[in-house]
Amino acid sequence: MTETVTSETNPVVEAGRMGRVAYARIAPNEDLVQCIEKLCLAEGFRNAFVRGALGSLVDSCLGTLDGKMVHIKGPAVEIVSLAGEVREQADGSLTAALTGVVADPEGNVYGGPFIAGSNPVCMTFEVTLEEWLPEAA
Repeated sequence: MTETVTSETNPVVEAGRMGRVAYARIAPNEDLVQCIEKLCLAEGFRNAFVRGALGSLVDSCLGTLDGKMVHIKGPAVEIVSLAGEVREQADGSLTAALTGVVADPEGNVYGGPFIAGSNPVCMTFEVTLEEWLPEAA
């Protein structure tokens, strides 16, 4: 199987296979991005894809096309969709790149990449992660 993994500048085609699947609950006030990285570390996933998610955030912060950020005030900013991946870095750390669509309490909709450290979970958040095992180069 091959997956297209996107770097910031160019798409990368990488051969590999899917591994284990983890279903997890993220507790209130935990940051969405950082907690997904911690979940992967706890499960021993060096690379993973987000396959599903359900929940809401206290507030949200998304990146914009011009490199700025938009802050969405809650409470209860709903996640409409969430996609992304977690990749192992050269130093062995993990970095999650998550993109999604959220709706504020008035029903306004926003989309973009989630900014790490600025997306606290509201009540609970359910996430499905699937391990990616790239073939050795």
